Amino acid sequence: MDRRKSLKLIAGSVATTAFLDACKTGDKTKEPAAASTTPFDAKKFPLDRAKEELERENKLFSETFFTEHEMGTIAVLCDIIIPKDEVSGSATEAGVPDFIEFIVKDKPEHQVPMKGGLRWLDMQCLKKYNADFKTSTAAQQIEMVDAIAYPEKAKPGMKQGANFFSLMRNLTATGFYTSKIGIADIGYKGNTPTKWNGVPDDVLKQYGMAYTEKELKECISFDK
Repeated sequence: MDRRKSLKLIAGSVATTAFLDACKTGDKTKEPAAASTTPFDAKKFPLDRAKEELERENKLFSETFFTEHEMGTIAVLCDIIIPKDEVSGSATEAGVPDFIEFIVKDKPEHQVPMKGGLRWLDMQCLKKYNADFKTSTAAQQIEMVDAIAYPEKAKPGMKQGANFFSLMRNLTATGFYTSKIGIADIGYKGNTPTKWNGVPDDVLKQYGMAYTEKELKECISFDK
């Protein structure tokens, strides 16, 4: 199954619920794009919120949880999970690493699994490739991800990594499909006005009804 299509299914279930819960308080051969901090600027958020809520969010934005190396690793993983394609940009272009940074500060229960998972990933790569995950080759990165991407197929020694990758995948899908790029990728249009030309002629005839000349003259007609 196409990876992006399968992640859209996640976005419709796990991803969306993860995002709402947080609000309660292809192979990659190129270096991932630098993560932007602009998508999650609380001061520019368009909805009215309580002063206390804004103060809390500004405090979270002012703090740093992941190291530069960890953020780089997250960026690589994000773009493996949702790479750029002919339809839309990649996860990093959608600002997903910054989203994940914010979420783990907003939801502290994710902090140990994420930190521990990133450390586990580096240690596995160092043992196997003599390089951490971020500096391993693209082929090595994919090989390692394939070993942990399918929990039911993961070997006993890879279970911790599989649990970490499941969390990483869910957070990535949540961040991407709630971003401007991801929403456009899904094709969601939001609330848009309808254009109605009245009851179709065949339906009117079926019930022996018709519009009066006055109604036809005064009603707006849209091109079909």
